[in-house]
Amino acid sequence: METKPKYYTITREEGEITLTYKVPLDVLYPNPEDNEDIFEKVVNAIIESGSITSLVIVSDRNYVYVKDSVDILDDIATGYKNILQSDISKPFDTETQRALPDEISAFNYVLFDRLKRDPVGAYVFGVRALRELKVKYRASPSSTLDTFIERMDSLMEKIGSLKIIQKSMAFVLGYKIGDRTPYKAIFKPLIRPNFTYTRIMSEPPLSAVEVESYKLNDSEGTDVTIYRMPGVSQYLYHMAPPELLLNVDEYDILDQVRTALIDYKPQEGEFTDPLRMREIFHNIASDMISDISSKQNYKLSFNDIEKLASILVRLTVGFGMTEVILSDSKVEDVYINAPVSKSPIFVKHAVYGECATNIIPNAKEVDAWASRFRLLSGRPLDEGHPVLDTELITKNIRSRVAITQRPLSPNGLSIAFRRHREAPWTMPLFVNNKMISPFAAGLIWFCVEGARSVLINGTRGAGKTSLLTALMLMMMKKYRIITVEDTLEIPTDVFTDIGYDVLSMKVQSAIIGEKAEMSAEEGIRTTLRLGDSALIVGEVRSTEARALYEAMRVGALSNVVMGTIHGEDPYGVFDRVVNDLGVPRTSFKATDLIVSVNKIKSIDRLTEKRRVLSITEVRKDWTDDPKYENGFVDLVRYDIDKDMLVPTSDMLEGNSYIVKEIASKVEGWAGNWDAVLDNIQARGEILKMLSDYSDKTGDRDILEAESASEAVDQYYEIVNKLNEELGRPPDGKRIIRAFELWLKARKQK
Repeated sequence: METKPKYYTITREEGEITLTYKVPLDVLYPNPEDNEDIFEKVVNAIIESGSITSLVIVSDRNYVYVKDSVDILDDIATGYKNILQSDISKPFDTETQRALPDEISAFNYVLFDRLKRDPVGAYVFGVRALRELKVKYRASPSSTLDTFIERMDSLMEKIGSLKIIQKSMAFVLGYKIGDRTPYKAIFKPLIRPNFTYTRIMSEPPLSAVEVESYKLNDSEGTDVTIYRMPGVSQYLYHMAPPELLLNVDEYDILDQVRTALIDYKPQEGEFTDPLRMREIFHNIASDMISDISSKQNYKLSFNDIEKLASILVRLTVGFGMTEVILSDSKVEDVYINAPVSKSPIFVKHAVYGECATNIIPNAKEVDAWASRFRLLSGRPLDEGHPVLDTELITKNIRSRVAITQRPLSPNGLSIAFRRHREAPWTMPLFVNNKMISPFAAGLIWFCVEGARSVLINGTRGAGKTSLLTALMLMMMKKYRIITVEDTLEIPTDVFTDIGYDVLSMKVQSAIIGEKAEMSAEEGIRTTLRLGDSALIVGEVRSTEARALYEAMRVGALSNVVMGTIHGEDPYGVFDRVVNDLGVPRTSFKATDLIVSVNKIKSIDRLTEKRRVLSITEVRKDWTDDPKYENGFVDLVRYDIDKDMLVPTSDMLEGNSYIVKEIASKVEGWAGNWDAVLDNIQARGEILKMLSDYSDKTGDRDILEAESASEAVDQYYEIVNKLNEELGRPPDGKRIIRAFELWLKARKQK
């Protein structure tokens, strides 16, 4: 006699016991919450195989049920076995069978027909039947009926104690046998397309309250919804990625193409040019999708093919749904924590702070991503080098990537992505979103033009690098710029595209770097031998601080030197530079300005906004401690009530050594503080004019890098032209009027 094959499989791996049940594609509703046949088969499988920790239903896509759902199914299976092993299920005697055939039929219906496929229906039917039996007994008492009622009562008590019944009590009143509403409310599968291991929670919890919903500006128009969870001090970032919204035919096509693409072996040169590799895979995938869809007589538009090809690129040579999250301009950081698969991906949202997502990564995929980053970066990642700093650059994404593994991360791989804007931030953009006031923006533009040394300080994620790139765009294109970074964050390719003379240098990581890479300290010193250039240091972390201050002392009077550094305030910068990084106190005086940026949080700590908190001048006439010897003078300071930077009395009254020193070298400004203030205000008004123009017309491009740079060029052209006409530096009103005329003429083109 042949043994009938099992319709399920059990796998055991690292303490996880997974029941996988493959449902034929012609089954309309393959989920146990929708289909009572599937529900019963799953319960039977658990009765037969024992307790499980997860359930996977394989159909047009994979439906994954984790602990909460599996515990309920386990409880049903255990409860059913206990009932069968008790006296409740023993056969009825002959007298009872003869006297109560309909009642026994109802009993058997509850226990043997409904309980495993519809426990809520079994409970409701049994409770109603029991109620009628007790009415019948009161009308015509008999010992046979009394004994039967006792057994029925015991059965219903057992069923009523099941977890699923306790969770479904709100649905019991008026419940119709066969209604699957309670099951849909209780069982929330994580959906995983067949061609990826990542799991997705398709529906938010019932208690979730929608706060905001928006579409990503990607080719698929992905939906994102922010939910507030009652009683939880964290928002839920709920995404419906395109992988989740495909139909059965599209899933099948993707599965076929992905299987074929696995055999494609990229050439070694393609790994050194990841953008080229992605383009090759995209083209191959597009051709294969088109070919397979034609053979299957399934019509796909060009846009459909492009969408499917983009998904395949992410799943083969890319970084899965992480890329979809990183395409959200409101996301700043993405965290995948160890141990992978035990918790969802977390994001740092620009408005809602740290949020949990509805996407759960898979250890196999994350391990593949780490290997891919190792190959792309050329840097090691192993037990001897447990940290990898690198970058992810695609057509639409720029992100810094930090990976840790054992032994530093004892639970295995973890990855942190720091998302950067695809295009550089600009001063008009910052004015538009109130990170900086127009006057403060004009002031810092004035100082950058004056070739000052500037350090931008703040906590992690405060916007230091973003502000640094915005200041670079305020420089005239006639100056050469050299950037020094250990992980490429400044989008120098954009600067090159719009006409800047930029040289990007990548140096050894401050954490764990390769011997083949030049140290940051030597990299900075090298820049001093590469011609007259402005020097931009991505972040001052370690011993390169000494070399940076050498550059400041050499270049302070000819070209701007700028960098970012961690620190909460100007004194924190001094303490870190002098006491932690070993720069002499006298060398620290080469710093001209310290620009402090940070996050301002709401009272409930759930939302935040970025703001420049101060622009501080570093005086030169102190000896030991600038904090107590008036070495720090705020020129503008953040007013939290006004939510803006306000000029200090020192600034308004001309008590700024740095600004006066810049002015002293310009004919018409030397000794004329009112003229200096007038020019700073005019610069700020120009930036505000761009911001207001964007708000009025809806033209966001006017705030972007190319237009912002064009506006800077136009400012200098206007000033030079008016200076020739007047024979002296023009006043702010003339500059603003001329700039306004240019902006109107530009609009008409």
